[in-house]
Amino acid sequence: MTKLRQSRLQIFTGNANPQLAKEIADHIGIPLGRAHVGRFSDGEITVRLDESVRGSDVYVVQPTCYPVNDNLMELLVMVDALKRASARTINVVIPYYGYARQDRKTRARDPITSKLVANLIEKAGADRVITMDLHATQLQGFFDIPVDHLLGVPILGDYFCGKNLDDVVVVSPDHGGVIRARKLAERLESPIAIIDKRRPEPNVAEVMNIVGKVKGKTAIIIDDIIDTAGTIALAAAALKEQGAKAVYACCTHPVFSGPALERIYHADIEEMIVTNTIPLSEEKKLNKVKVLSVASLMGEAIIRVHEEMSVSKLFD
Repeated sequence: MTKLRQSRLQIFTGNANPQLAKEIADHIGIPLGRAHVGRFSDGEITVRLDESVRGSDVYVVQPTCYPVNDNLMELLVMVDALKRASARTINVVIPYYGYARQDRKTRARDPITSKLVANLIEKAGADRVITMDLHATQLQGFFDIPVDHLLGVPILGDYFCGKNLDDVVVVSPDHGGVIRARKLAERLESPIAIIDKRRPEPNVAEVMNIVGKVKGKTAIIIDDIIDTAGTIALAAAALKEQGAKAVYACCTHPVFSGPALERIYHADIEEMIVTNTIPLSEEKKLNKVKVLSVASLMGEAIIRVHEEMSVSKLFD
C-alpha cells in the first residue's frame, strides 16, 4: 500500500452503507471516524462528530440509495458539519449516485434532478466527488468540482474470467449500454450482442429484437443498474428463445425495487452478479445473487487522490 503523506486522512460514514465504509477503511489501514448520525424525534437529521477533523482530508462514504432522500440529506448535513469543523478538504464518496436517471428533460416541464443534487452537494461544501458507474458519464459535467468516476467492469470482468465460461457473448440490454458491454467483451475476448427494446413508460420494457449471434452461446447481460429487473427478465427470456445455452446477468448497482426479487427468482438466469455499492438486505440475497466488493477499488482510489496520484491508472 502507498505510504500516506503528512496530511491526515479520515473516513466517515452515514447510515447508507456502513459495512462498505468499514471495508474501505480496513483496506486503507485506518479506523472509521467516530461520528453519530441519528434523528431527532420529529425526524430531522442530527450529526455529531466525536473527534477532531481540523486540517484533515476527510472522505465521507454515503451512497444515495434507498431511502434516497434520507441518505442524501444525511450526506449534506455531514458535509456541512465537517466544513464547520474546519476539515482541510471534504471528499464525498458516493458509490451509487441516486437521481442519476433524471438527467435530462424527456417531456415538457420535467426537472433535471440529478443536476439539482449536484448543486446541493457542492453548495453544502464538498471539494471532490468519487463515484462509480454513473448512469450517464456526462453527469460528471453537472459538477464544478473534480469528479473521479470509477468503473465496475474490471471487477465484474475478473469474476467472469475466473469462471472459464466457453462461447461467451456479452449482451447490452439496450443501445445506451453498448460501450459498457464492449468494455466487458474486450476483457473476456468475446463478441457482443444488443437487445433492441422499446420502453413505453418508466420501469416498463418491451424486447423487440436481438442484434448479434447468441445461439449456442453463454450470454452475459451487463447493465449499470438493475431496478425492477423487468429488462433483465425479458432479455433473458429473449436470449433463451434465440438459442442461448445459458444466461448470466451482472450489474454494478443492485437497486432491486418493487417486483425485482420475484422477477429475478423466476428468470431463466444462472447467476446474478452485483457489487456492494448498495447494501442488500438478507431477503434480497437470493441463492442466484452473488455480491462482489468494491472496497479495494474505492480504497485505492482514495489513496491515490490523497497522494495526488493518477486515479485512471487503476484501469490500465
